[in-house]
Amino acid sequence: MTPFFQLHSGLMREGPGTPDDVRWALDVAKTPLRARICDAACGPGADAVTLAASRPAGSVHAIDKMRHFVVAARSRLSQFPARVTVEQGDMTEISGPYDLIWCAGALYFVGVTEGLNAWTRALAPGGRVAFSEPCLLGKPSGAVAEFWAEYPEITDYDGIVVRVRKAGYRVLHHRMIVGAGWEAYYRPMQARIDLLRPTASPDLIEVLDEGQREIDLWRSAPDEIAYALLVVEPA
Repeated sequence: MTPFFQLHSGLMREGPGTPDDVRWALDVAKTPLRARICDAACGPGADAVTLAASRPAGSVHAIDKMRHFVVAARSRLSQFPARVTVEQGDMTEISGPYDLIWCAGALYFVGVTEGLNAWTRALAPGGRVAFSEPCLLGKPSGAVAEFWAEYPEITDYDGIVVRVRKAGYRVLHHRMIVGAGWEAYYRPMQARIDLLRPTASPDLIEVLDEGQREIDLWRSAPDEIAYALLVVEPA
């Protein structure tokens, strides 16, 4: 197992968010009870659990590129053997049709406009997309600028809307993920770092230090570091 996955093994989430964020998006999207849902870039499967539990008459197709996350998600989602499938693959190549495509904190890997363009063909008539994207809340402080240094494409909410419209979509609603959603991600990671550090190899120490730096930067500006969660549909 690589040092990265040594750190991330057993974590429920691979990004900020809570079950309430998922349920909010389902409600805003008016996702039907018998919905066909895709969790694109599902990570270890925490949100797919909420999706499946929230639509007990529906089905969920979870997909992720990373084999380690697919294995973890399959284990976590085994409680829904008849309604949930987990597959290793590219989230931009899903075929659907889906009533909802959910993507938590991963669309920026391909670009908002590019990802939405790829998903248009995978949506059922009336289908919607819910995704979270890094978002500036104002002029970034030094800590915020350092936190997002590896994502120079980050914009404020209006900038995200521009990219949504370029893909031929419109925004139905949005909310900001600040504070609690990030705590839900970083608290278990901090516990994992503290557990691994006493016996860590030099390569693992490097990964732990990177994770600790990220957590410390967030802690220095928890009210300024945000994701925007948007529900959108083809215009």
